[in-house]
Amino acid sequence: MAAGLCAQVLCSLGAWLSLYTSFCCLNKHRSYEWSCRLVTFTHGVLSIGLSAYIGFIDGPWPFTHPGSPNTPLQVHVLCLTLGYFIFDLGWCIYFQSEGALMLAHHTLSILGIIMALVLGESGTEVNAVLFGSEITNPLLQMRWFLRETGHYHSFTGDVVDFLFVALFTGVRIGVGAHLLFCEMVSPTPKWFVKVGGVAMYAVSWCFMVSIWRFAWKKSIKKYHAWRSKQNEERQLRHNGHLKTH
Repeated sequence: MAAGLCAQVLCSLGAWLSLYTSFCCLNKHRSYEWSCRLVTFTHGVLSIGLSAYIGFIDGPWPFTHPGSPNTPLQVHVLCLTLGYFIFDLGWCIYFQSEGALMLAHHTLSILGIIMALVLGESGTEVNAVLFGSEITNPLLQMRWFLRETGHYHSFTGDVVDFLFVALFTGVRIGVGAHLLFCEMVSPTPKWFVKVGGVAMYAVSWCFMVSIWRFAWKKSIKKYHAWRSKQNEERQLRHNGHLKTH
């Protein structure tokens, strides 16, 4: 069983490395981070689809069955994601591209997935956490690509930022709080699984504080720009009216 899990994780790691290498070859005029973020975007879309299918269709429902035995599909998805997180953590450490908070998030994710695979249980809630964590990832990568290509300061950039903040607040903080409550009151999950859930939710709140600060600053900047434009238009109308006399 352990050998099979290790083989799946190694195959996953090899697949993500191969995809990254392919992106690097196809985008030689771009930075290594460009290719890495393409891999991250791909994983985000794939993991959202798979974890949503597990949570909403295949089951079991994480809010009512935390700590339940892992299903074969959950194991496959967790191995796929574990290989990605090992790849991305190694990339971040090698290129020193992320701060301590992101490294802590990746480390906790790796430990949480390993814990669920070794125990053979709690894959249900770990899969739910994966869905909540990754649902905003494609938007985050789109924001970076828009900035890199000079299209961030546009209506598209504003829509991406709004959806990112709304989804992060509603799903990762709001729904995440309910999931954590269900995890804590259930007698089934192990105590250290619950501790891991608290740690992941605390990391989400650290991200949330930074995101709200960004959203507030951007909102104030947009408001001042709007006020300035309104004053300019009012001034032009006033001057035009004077000239007609």
